[in-house]
This record gives sequence, structure tokens and C-alpha cells, in this order.
Amino acid sequence: MHRQRVTIRTLGLAAAVAFAATACGPQHSGSAPAARSAPVAPPSASPSGQDDKPGASSPAPSPSPSSSPSSSPSAPPPSSAPAPAPPSGSAAPAVKPVMANGDESDQVRELQARLRQLKLMSVAPTGFYGSKTTAAVKTFQSQQGLGATGAVDEATWHRLQGLSRKPTEEELRPPTTNEPAAPDPHCLQGRVMCISKESRTLAWMIDGRVVSTMDVRFGSENTPTREGLFQVEWKAKDWTSTIYHTPMPYSMFFSQGQAVHYSADFAARGYAGASHGCVNVRDKQKLAALFDQVKVGDKVVVYW
Repeated sequence: MHRQRVTIRTLGLAAAVAFAATACGPQHSGSAPAARSAPVAPPSASPSGQDDKPGASSPAPSPSPSSSPSSSPSAPPPSSAPAPAPPSGSAAPAVKPVMANGDESDQVRELQARLRQLKLMSVAPTGFYGSKTTAAVKTFQSQQGLGATGAVDEATWHRLQGLSRKPTEEELRPPTTNEPAAPDPHCLQGRVMCISKESRTLAWMIDGRVVSTMDVRFGSENTPTREGLFQVEWKAKDWTSTIYHTPMPYSMFFSQGQAVHYSADFAARGYAGASHGCVNVRDKQKLAALFDQVKVGDKVVVYW
């Protein structure tokens, strides 16, 4: 049974002060949201396994080049004789990946935009190389007769550049809402704010049904948004951070001062900025509607 809806007025003064002391605001360093923060009380599993988490599994190293046969001490063959062919079993030199699972950069964003031009990705570019990007790269490599590793080496990158065009700014950062990722298993029962770090989306779900979705951004590497299973602890329609002195409208706190809230900075600068740990929403109208529906005690799931 869900706990009765309460307002901030029901909180004791001591609890309110404790929560306020950790309220977050936007960062202006231009750093991207963290992709390598350690999870805190993480969900037991994600839909596609550990491959969704950055750094969970590194690409297997390419085999070392085979040793060439020892050269004979005898004199070289006459110039009319053909040069000896290399042994058929020798391996090609190892090529270091240009991009791989767990990376986050503007080059990854360009990779995703080019894959989207070729209809190999449907989600908007996020700049984070996760399971969706890995799967799209594998498909491209298979189509092109390249080694389907899921990591982008020089050969894959050059082939992709040759078959696509340089993305426009709108293609790199489309104004449309990001496509939600597959929900974590914890999101399939009850009333849940299901928040995916990979697709950068929040899906409001009730008994496994998606009611609404919206774009979100997270904390930076130094102030990461915690991952795991939480619940809404308290709500405040009009709230201002007592640390950063920035407005946090429609705040729904779920973990030691971290909250889902509207961010004017996110609406203005998009993913060029980051929060101090909160989950920023850029669509104020959507969040206002969600704020009215969410109750204290509803689940919050933050996952890769």
C-alpha cells in the first residue's frame, strides 16, 4: 500500500535542514554527465546485462602479431625470383580501438549520428557509448565484412565516414525527445520513475505501462547521480538549493538530497552542462504533470 501523500510542511525541521544541505544545482564547467560512477545499491540486474554499464567489460585484446619465420643465413634469391609470400597463418597487427563501450565524447556523438543516418540506430545521439551503440556498430561491421567486435577501430571508422556524411548540429543534438531504453526489471511493477542513464530518459510507469517520458541529464564525474532502487522521500513544488542558490522547481527527492527537478540550465544548454547529482528535466510542462501524479513512497529506479 502506498504511503499517504505528504507535503514538505509535514517534515520536521531537522529533517528539512538535512535534506536542504545536500540540494543540487547546475554546473557550468561544460563537463558531460558521469559515465563511470560506481553504483550505490544498484538494481540486481539490467535488461541486457552488465554490458549496459560503462567499463563493465572491456573489449577483448586483439591477438599479438605472429612471429615471422627466422630468416635464412644464405644469400638472397636472384632478383628474377618472386618475393616469398607471408605465412598464411600470420595475424594482422593489433589495431587499438578508436571508440569502445564505456567511452563518452563528442566523437561518440558523431559516431551515433552517422549510424543513425544509416538507419542502424533509432535513438538520438547522447555521446555515451553503451549497449545500443555497441549493437549498432556490430551490425555495421557485419554488413561491411569487418570483424564484428562492437568496438570502433580505424578501419571501421574510415568505412563509416565514407558511407555517411558529416552530421549537422541538429543531427548531433536533435530537439526531439530521446527514445527510452528498455526498462529495468524493477520498473515493471507498481508506480515507478524509471530513469535510464544510457538513453538519458525518465519514463513514468504504472504496472509496466509507460505513461509519459522526458529527457534528463545527470551529475558530473565529481558529483555523480546515484544508481539503484529508491523511493520518493518528499516533494516541493517551489524549492531553491540552499547550497547553490539555484531554483529547483517540481523537486521530488529520492536519495540524500538528490532529486528529480526542472532545470532551466538544462533547457538552455542541454547536455553541455551537468547537475551536482540531481536528475535534471528540461521539459517543464511534462514535469509539472508528472509532479501532480507522483506520490511520496513511489519507486525511483536509476540504472544503466
